[in-house]
Parts: sequence; structure tokens; C-alpha cells
Amino acid sequence: MTASRPAPDFVGYPEVRRGVRALLAARADVRERRVPACPEWTVADLLGHLAAIAGRVVERHGGTPPARTDARTVPELLDHWDTVGEDLDRRLAAAGGRSGEVMVMDAYTHELDLRAALGVPPPAEHAAWAPSFEVLVRGFSGSVAGRGLPALRLRTPAGSEWTAGAGRPVATVTAPAHDLYRALAGRRSLAQLAALEWSAAPGPWLDAFSWGPFAPPAWPGV
Repeated sequence: MTASRPAPDFVGYPEVRRGVRALLAARADVRERRVPACPEWTVADLLGHLAAIAGRVVERHGGTPPARTDARTVPELLDHWDTVGEDLDRRLAAAGGRSGEVMVMDAYTHELDLRAALGVPPPAEHAAWAPSFEVLVRGFSGSVAGRGLPALRLRTPAGSEWTAGAGRPVATVTAPAHDLYRALAGRRSLAQLAALEWSAAPGPWLDAFSWGPFAPPAWPGV
């Protein structure tokens, strides 16, 4: 079975915002909570990042995002992100295609970061998962090919498969979908990566998990 891309990437963005709001609605006191997956950030910093990225994409699509906010509380930060995000939703829908795919991947990855920080499991289903995972696979695939490594098959226990790199895969790494996602997004340490189910020694491919903005943390990832 090979994964497909059933819908434009921007479709998942409102769902990320709703998910983050639902996650934080009853946790207004977590503003200063550290986010282990982004150790230099608090929850407030992460929300500010999400709104800032949305503002940049609005500008790229010809819009003018709201002036820099002085929002301080979690509800205010969420409201500001929604203000920018609702404008962005319209612009991405009008642009069609996959114009917002990297932004959606970033936002969904950070929703998972927040869930991990708060001890909340990942959602069983999410509209942003498939397009975001495809972005990660493409980036990792470029890293595998760019390092001259043979292709690697990524597989879930349910039978979904992706190929990273060029040519026929010579090995397979199998893990639950969430763990594969976190591995490709720099949220698993080298030891955690090596502990996944590999059909061959994982050593040749471990360096390839450092690509773009991502790299395995020195500590156990979440």
C-alpha cells in the first residue's frame, strides 16, 4: 500500500488551530510551561511562532497581517492566531494547490509538541497528518539521496509504505505512524531511531535524519 495525497494541504490548517485551541482552552495557566520538543520555548513562545509564520504566509499571498500583537494570555494569543489564520484560510483556498504545505506541516508538528508537553496523546485522525507527513518524507528523501545512501522503505504496522531516496529500497524501517512522523520531524534521538524496527543495521541512515530545520535531539524525544 502506498499513501496518497487526498486533499490540498491547507485543508488541515483550520483543524490544527481548532485542535490547539481545544487543547489549551482549559489550561490558560500553562503560558510559561516549557515545551520539551522545543526546549527554548514556552507555550506562549510556540503560539507566537505559529501566528508569526501565518503572518508571513499572508504577506506572501498579497495580504497585510495585523500589526504585531501585545497579546499576553493564552486566550489572547489564540485569538490573534485565529485572526491571522482565518484570513490565511481564505487566501490559501483561493490559491488552491499545495501552497501552504510547509506551514501546515510546521503547525501540525507543533500541535503534537504541545500535546506531548501537556501529556495528551496524539489525535487518532487529523486532516493535517497525511499532507504533513508527505512534506517530511520528501525532505528526508532528499537527505537520503543527497548523502548518497541507498533508498529506505518507511512502513507502518498497518502496511502503509513510503520510499525515501532514489531507486529500490534496500532496507525497511517499521514503526507506528506517529513515531515515524516524530522521527522525520527531529523529535526522536539517535538511540530512539536505532531502536525502531529495522530490517538492516540502521547506522548508514541515521545521519540522514538531520535535514532542513530538523535534527535528532541529544535527549530522548517526545
